[in-house]
Amino acid sequence: MKQKIIRTNYMLLKSLMLGIILLTTASCKGGGDDTPQKTPQEIAQEVMEATWSLENGGSITLDGSNVSNRYEGFTLRIGNKTYTTTNAGELFPATGTWNWVGTSDDQVTTESGKEITITELSSTRFAFSFRKTDQNVAAGVPGNYVVTLTK
Repeated sequence: MKQKIIRTNYMLLKSLMLGIILLTTASCKGGGDDTPQKTPQEIAQEVMEATWSLENGGSITLDGSNVSNRYEGFTLRIGNKTYTTTNAGELFPATGTWNWVGTSDDQVTTESGKEITITELSSTRFAFSFRKTDQNVAAGVPGNYVVTLTK
């Protein structure tokens, strides 16, 4: 009987030690990469930070009508919360700043208060929309704009 108790205690102790070893090993290995994960905003911003243009299939529409011919040579260069434009006409100033709206990765606003919705973003294509109203239009035509740009 004494030998059975010793054997049971030995098996229990062996199981407990094996469990501790496995748990310690799993926590050391299974913890994964300690590199902080990027937020959706950080990922989107990395893709956005480039020079975009109307070339290769880009377009600008106003209330569904293509008005790209009004913006020949249009480019938009996006940097870290800044932008510069070429041939933007009344759409955007030559330079400006932008910020994310809240924690969203598809809503930005410019320093002038223009609210922009990102509708497509990939390594080669960037599309966004905004509404110009009589209140926020310094020049140009009010309406719903969709801008599709490529790299």
